[in-house]
Amino acid sequence: MTVESYLPGDGRRRCPGLLVLLALLCALAPAASAGPADVTVTTVAVDPPVLMRGDTGTLTVVIQNNGAEIVDVRSARLYGNGVVAASDPYPAVGELGPGVVKTFTFTVRADGGEGTFYPTFVLDFRDGGSLRYPVPVRVEDTPLSASVVAKPDAFVEGRTAHITVRVGNPRPNAASGVQVVPAGTNFTVVPAGGAFVGSLPPDGTATVLFNLTPAAETDVTFQVVWRNGINTHTADLVLPVVFGEDRREADLIITNIEVVPAAGDGYRIAGDVMNAGLRPARSVLVSPGPPATPIDPFRVYVVGTLDPDDISTFEVTFRADSGTNEVPVVVEYRDDDGNRYTTSIPVSLVNRTAEDGGAAGVPVAAAVAVVLALLAAAAAIWYYRRRRR
Repeated sequence: MTVESYLPGDGRRRCPGLLVLLALLCALAPAASAGPADVTVTTVAVDPPVLMRGDTGTLTVVIQNNGAEIVDVRSARLYGNGVVAASDPYPAVGELGPGVVKTFTFTVRADGGEGTFYPTFVLDFRDGGSLRYPVPVRVEDTPLSASVVAKPDAFVEGRTAHITVRVGNPRPNAASGVQVVPAGTNFTVVPAGGAFVGSLPPDGTATVLFNLTPAAETDVTFQVVWRNGINTHTADLVLPVVFGEDRREADLIITNIEVVPAAGDGYRIAGDVMNAGLRPARSVLVSPGPPATPIDPFRVYVVGTLDPDDISTFEVTFRADSGTNEVPVVVEYRDDDGNRYTTSIPVSLVNRTAEDGGAAGVPVAAAVAVVLALLAAAAAIWYYRRRRR
């Protein structure tokens, strides 16, 4: 059987079987395909943006087929030194249609030193050729910094001290999960579990406050803990706790002391109490100490608060045995944190009825005798002069 074709407008037969042959050729011809040049890398990202040595992160590459036809991709791999792939490659990718976007994510590890490394993303095509794209990855070991910006001039056993720690981020990328945790022995601290800061941007700072009460001289380590991506890092700040005298604390002294014997074996001590320090003294109490026995009406004299350079009078009454020559006047007060302090000033009861500071006075009976003698002498002189006239 013969197949013939006719040209339009022409009754003559032309090209027998031509149409069938053309149809067969079209059926057997391969479909048109986009080339490797049509596939491009559109986005790359590293998380965290800057690694530290030994850190693990992720490297993400996004590609797109910008051609009009399908591209058959065989595999995707990552090669490099210093920053290396820590996860399996993509051994079979498949077809990439026109306009299709595909994302490849690799786990990477910083095995080298500091610097900028260029692991290469390689995309192999099934029909030959490949796409190679170096990705810059920065590695920098700069840690977070910490410093003590406020502490007492000296630590005192059992006294609560305020410690302020400042944390800074000198890294070129943000740090997350930042916290400051105190560690050591022979002290208690609030907050005991540490202080949480959170995220710190590049060049950012934050301050945290601790209330530290030492039981002995020791070293307190403030450990700064943070994350760089999924990687945890630490930096230590050591604060030596050495006991000494706080030059700014309240300093209570008593002056203008007056001792007056009362009936029986009772005494009354009056005077002034003054705060010669640089911090307020709270809840100031004045009382006689052992071996004296406090009695009414002034067993304890309540002064209250004494600011620096403030002064207040006080009066205490007590009983002492006949053989007692000296009793302490006890001054008790508290600081702004509630820490309790006590100072004791000895006061002599021998041969004195009045005293200013530490000067000894004259007994009452002796004073009366002296006054009577002076009056008698004055009367005798007056009588003698009157008779001579």
